[in-house]
Amino acid sequence: MSTDATLTGVGVGPGDPELLTVKAVRLLREADLVFVPVMADRVAPAGAASPGADAGRAEATVRSHVAAERLRRLPLALDDRGGVTARRAAAWDDAARVVVEAIDAGARSLAFATIGDPNVYSTFGYLAQSVRALRPAVRVATVPGVTAMQELAARSGTPLCEGREPLTLLPATAGLALFADALAGPGTVVAYKGWRRHPELLAELRRQGRLADAVLGRSLGLPGERIGPVDDTEHDLPYLSTLLVPARREHRGGKL
Repeated sequence: MSTDATLTGVGVGPGDPELLTVKAVRLLREADLVFVPVMADRVAPAGAASPGADAGRAEATVRSHVAAERLRRLPLALDDRGGVTARRAAAWDDAARVVVEAIDAGARSLAFATIGDPNVYSTFGYLAQSVRALRPAVRVATVPGVTAMQELAARSGTPLCEGREPLTLLPATAGLALFADALAGPGTVVAYKGWRRHPELLAELRRQGRLADAVLGRSLGLPGERIGPVDDTEHDLPYLSTLLVPARREHRGGKL
């Protein structure tokens, strides 16, 4: 089946509605429908978004720019762990069918609002693949967004990288060994999704003498946001916490 429909993954930043790019706001406002991800058990697959505590972070962020009647929630297994579980695969398939139904009903410009950037640890890639499997002619595009590591660096006054320093971004869910290896290197290390592994990360920071330099961001851009040194006692972190460990810098321009 031929179609001129376009599905665009739009990065909406870490949570602050003011961090959307001009292009992101324009595309969200021009789209026939804007899909937002929510936990799979919160709403029926075709449910329209409505204000309330069940709104996900992406939905809460774009409400300043998009009318509620043009938002549609896509239930996804965002809290699943352990790879491609049956529940997660089913959620991807169900979400893709909702998007395809909208296309078949006449929608030609569809946007998916994703926290951060659609090409950095985003659910959008899985959705796009699933939609293309059903409708290969659908065009897929992305609009970059501000990432949590950029926001945390800006808010804490911590340069991410200078001179010849590498920058390593990794999910704590990948295991402690990757984090430890990156920490032993010459550059800045950023860890996402560290909430369950926070005690392990703390122990490794302490072992390598990097605890005092580290910065932790909780709920960036949202009510209850906290930015500051790594707390040695508080382990109850939100899922989307960001840990930033800057490279060791002895003097200005030392890495040039």
